[in-house]
Amino acid sequence: MTPKIARFLATHQPATPCLVLDVDRVEANFRALRDALPLAQIYYAVKANPARPVLQRLVGLSSRFDAASIEEVEACLQAGARAEAISFGNTIKKVSSIRRAYDAGVTLFAFDSREEMEKLARHAPGARVYCRILVENEGADWPLSRKFGTTIDSARYLMTRAASLGLDPYGLSFHVGSQQTATRAYELAIGKVAMLFTDLIEAGVNLRMINLGGGFPTRYRDEVPEIGRFGAAIMRAMTDHFGNALPELLIEPGRFIVGDAGLVSAEVVLVSRRDPDDPVRWVYLDIGRFGGLAETEGEAIRYRISTQHDDSPMGPVAIAGPTCDGADILYERSNYRLPLALTCGDRVELLATGAYVTTYASTGFNGFAPLGEYYL
Repeated sequence: MTPKIARFLATHQPATPCLVLDVDRVEANFRALRDALPLAQIYYAVKANPARPVLQRLVGLSSRFDAASIEEVEACLQAGARAEAISFGNTIKKVSSIRRAYDAGVTLFAFDSREEMEKLARHAPGARVYCRILVENEGADWPLSRKFGTTIDSARYLMTRAASLGLDPYGLSFHVGSQQTATRAYELAIGKVAMLFTDLIEAGVNLRMINLGGGFPTRYRDEVPEIGRFGAAIMRAMTDHFGNALPELLIEPGRFIVGDAGLVSAEVVLVSRRDPDDPVRWVYLDIGRFGGLAETEGEAIRYRISTQHDDSPMGPVAIAGPTCDGADILYERSNYRLPLALTCGDRVELLATGAYVTTYASTGFNGFAPLGEYYL
């Protein structure tokens, strides 16, 4: 919690649930990442938090943007981003979205299949394209390896064919998984992609770029490596495989930029015991998985929780949301402990919730309104 957020909560006591985000912290995180990887072009992953104040601050810092939909492309343009600073990074795009982005001036597109490449050739002629490679996501709390990416052999075929379709075979990309806590994941992925990159260059393909994706972590309940360690590991691996002939580097951070810049302020709706002899209390909040905390699925992302009673005795709890859906349970197996004094009506803060919360919130499941948003 930044001092600015603390002052806002103390002064305004906004209705819960709500996200409160410090845009100055967004800028500080952006600058820290730029310092850690000065040779990389930063394409902010808009899906992490597409709020206008966030996009505008990043435009002012000369950030570039990774968009997952035509709506995100247009949000970036409306915030002042240049079309040539936007990458349409989703490998699954409607034809109408490709056309609208291309007509708006976007010329950089991702793909990972022959069918998507052919769509781009028809509807974004001459565009720069990069092929996403499937890599291991070991070490990631939120893996992304099943739905996206293609094999090395498939990528080799696709990139050798791209130019014949009128596309510019610009580069290769990978993603080591969201909330990646192991620097080695980047080293292994770079080694895998570097071999293909070299093979394609030797085959006459005009490759110039490697996109390292995102994955840089935010600290939740557990400690994670500092961003400088990721930067050092990445540049060591790049130098090992490419020497002084480094290709252009792109990165697509989302969570790292906005995650710890915000928190969710929530209210305790009920504290109860299923059995008087059970030491585990059930704590129900006015926000749950359908209200924006979807990343608690499988208890993958484990947020820190702060209360007004944190200096008092603690006890084990299960934590759930307010809806009538049995799946709306945040934590039951992750050994959460909260103050024994916690009671109905208390406010709690879920820390480092600036990423992937507002965009996951339902628009009215069980009639609950989406959480409020405040950008400071």
